Amino acid sequence: MAFTTSNGKTQSSLADINITPLVDVVLVLLVIFMITAPVLQSGIEVAVPKTRTVKAITQQRMVVTINKDQEVFLNDKPVNINDLPQLLQKPNATPDQKVIYLRADERVPFGAFAKVMDSVKQAGITNISIVTQPLNSK
Repeated sequence: MAFTTSNGKTQSSLADINITPLVDVVLVLLVIFMITAPVLQSGIEVAVPKTRTVKAITQQRMVVTINKDQEVFLNDKPVNINDLPQLLQKPNATPDQKVIYLRADERVPFGAFAKVMDSVKQAGITNISIVTQPLNSK
């Protein structure tokens, strides 16, 4: 908005909003959400085992979860363990797409864990990453 002063000079109003800081803040928030989104775990409450060596989750993959009651979930949806191989199979999938994350509660018996591993392998998936938490050294 421009106006003319008494001496004939044209000046612009100082009421214009500078949106550059707003764009900067929005972009920073966007980057933060993009970085933290893959780290977010699925919504099933599981006390995963603690280990000394933990690699950060960097890619979004399918997640198979076994909770303390030995219920099996595929990406937060309850599934029957007998249906798991059919749900995991993807026709024409490349080897890098045949990767899953397996989250199991530390109180799950090994037999239940082995059954889920067998179901995953029946689907043709051999690259299985087991999700753990870092061991706090105090």
